[in-house]
Amino acid sequence: MESTPATAILLVSCVDQSGLVAAVSSFISDANGNIVDLEQHVDSSEKTFFMRVEWQLEGFNIAAQQISTALEPLLSRFDMQWSLHFSDARPQVALFVTRDNHCLYDLLSRHQSGDLLMDIPLIISNRTDLEPVARQFSIPFHHLPITTENKAVQEKKQIALLSEHHIDTIVLARYMQILSANFVDHYPNQIINIHHSFLPAFPGARPYHSAHRRGVKIIGATSHYVTSDLDEGPIITQDVIRVSHRETVSDFIRKGKDLEKIVLSRAVWRHLQHRILVYKNRSVVFA
Repeated sequence: MESTPATAILLVSCVDQSGLVAAVSSFISDANGNIVDLEQHVDSSEKTFFMRVEWQLEGFNIAAQQISTALEPLLSRFDMQWSLHFSDARPQVALFVTRDNHCLYDLLSRHQSGDLLMDIPLIISNRTDLEPVARQFSIPFHHLPITTENKAVQEKKQIALLSEHHIDTIVLARYMQILSANFVDHYPNQIINIHHSFLPAFPGARPYHSAHRRGVKIIGATSHYVTSDLDEGPIITQDVIRVSHRETVSDFIRKGKDLEKIVLSRAVWRHLQHRILVYKNRSVVFA
């Protein structure tokens, strides 16, 4: 497989003002950088500017480890919130699972084929159902059962494992446990979840059955960052598929699982590509 030249990726947000794109572009061009992608957005209601710019490191006159320091005068001048990433730094991703295997298999297959450029040092679960899948893909599996009594202790063990493996992204691939606020606070905008979009109309353990009884005409899936407010974190991506009265509950569930896989993989890909900026519990997602 042909290697892609390494790039730097800068994400910025600040109060909208004149000269922002020109200033960032000039910083890159003055150091002999070649911009390969630039997208910007202005939220007029919030008067806030967002930008993602990516440039090649080959030929760039500033060493990668010195770029942050070199950027400081520019960032301070416009009072920018920012983050800097490098395409050749592989994200370390932990997968959390319970019993459903459709999202897990999909992510592992995409990872194995090279579609998702990341390392997966471990899989964590509150059950043992999916340990054979982890074994199949040669990924260490950690079983940490959760009860009301041991939740705090087990989450502490989870955090220790994540720290040991330098995890920077957590994907809840149908992990059927609610994370505590303490856990979530350790990983702001680093935990990605997936669920059907029947909430709040059809809550509970059998939402597809409830939706089928009501004769819904679309099934949806939502992937979002996890916050301490259950299922109310910044949305990364969503999609829907049509259904009809001809279909059974089993058809609803099958189509719902297919959609969940696709929506979750899209969200993970955008996160790995550093295409998301979070602002006031909303997300700006660049294509």
